Amino acid sequence: MLNKILPHKEITPKALFAFEKTPFNIVMMVVTIGLLGAFAFGFVNYVLHGHHAYNVTREHPWGLLIAMYVFFVVSSTGLCIISSLGHVFHIKSFEFIGKRAIFGAIITIVSGFAVIGLEIGHPVRMVVYNTISPGFTSAIWGMGVLYSIYLFLIIMEFIFLSRDEHKWSRFFGLGGLLIGIAAHSNLGAVFGFLVGRSMANGVFYPVYFILSAMITGCYLLFLMYGYRYKMQFTSEMEKFLMHLARLLGLLIAILVFFEFWRFLTAIYGNVPERADTALHILSSKAFWIGEVLLGMAIPFFVILYSKAKAIKATIYASIGGMVGIFFMRYDLVHDTLVYPMQTMKTREYQLPPTWVEYMPSITEWSVALGGIGICLAMYYIGENFFFLDPNKEDEYFKHYVEAE
Repeated sequence: MLNKILPHKEITPKALFAFEKTPFNIVMMVVTIGLLGAFAFGFVNYVLHGHHAYNVTREHPWGLLIAMYVFFVVSSTGLCIISSLGHVFHIKSFEFIGKRAIFGAIITIVSGFAVIGLEIGHPVRMVVYNTISPGFTSAIWGMGVLYSIYLFLIIMEFIFLSRDEHKWSRFFGLGGLLIGIAAHSNLGAVFGFLVGRSMANGVFYPVYFILSAMITGCYLLFLMYGYRYKMQFTSEMEKFLMHLARLLGLLIAILVFFEFWRFLTAIYGNVPERADTALHILSSKAFWIGEVLLGMAIPFFVILYSKAKAIKATIYASIGGMVGIFFMRYDLVHDTLVYPMQTMKTREYQLPPTWVEYMPSITEWSVALGGIGICLAMYYIGENFFFLDPNKEDEYFKHYVEAE
């Protein structure tokens, strides 16, 4: 019955553990189990102690889990956008990545929901009151509703892609793309609407989130196909990855342009709080090493120097790129809140306010890293139980040959 709805391979415990026992696969298994154990630890600690298990405060109410949620949903939206280039917009080089990319979009947003569910005080109550008393003026309410619709649409898209019913897969794919972009720009608006935080307030983040999502999607596709083909690529795959590298190089160049003008306009005029925050960010090692070096510079120069032909080097650079994307998300949350809201002394014996620094607790790290474990475990299950590569007998993919 299930196979008629969603074609799948044999689902048995034996099939689940029937992987090639290479050193890399064994390490990945141990890491994934360890990360799932960390998530379980964080979950239990949160249930026992609530938000007291986290290091967030009234002065710094958003922490690592918000950053990790943004990291996952950025990844999901990016994979959805890049996959749509093929089966929605019919760009030939991208047509065959649909199922794998959309499955990646599903598991990353589910992982994001798992993380944010432990940050919200009452997730069940949230679902109830989101329905019976919607807050139409709330960007967070809109984000939650749109992402729920988006998840439904991409699940349907994956089902019809798996059944090789491309009329409906394109329909749901287009819907998922439009709702995904709306949801993700709405997530950017959660920061852009912060009128009390001048460094975040404005139109920058709704647009920046879409751009950084596409970059994240490119990084993830390099990692997914590098693992799928064990770095031994067919000519068709090399051709696709070269196209993907050129697209990634262009997107990184645009991101550099965006960041340059964001900081220049923030510093120009020395406006209090805005300029102070920008200069504080520019003095941070996390910004220069994480965001700039790993997230943008190394991948861009690998692509530029090799003219997008150094596929293996780009895959290794994409590992650093994903680390850089994490720093972008973490710095986004922390740097938005780092400037103290009380800017004047009210009593003579009070010290002047200082930067509001924040360090995640062990529970926050456990939940955040556990989210990665959930994502890795679901990807492994999908790789073993679903057909994530094109069907050679499908007319839609007749110009591609699956690697043996």
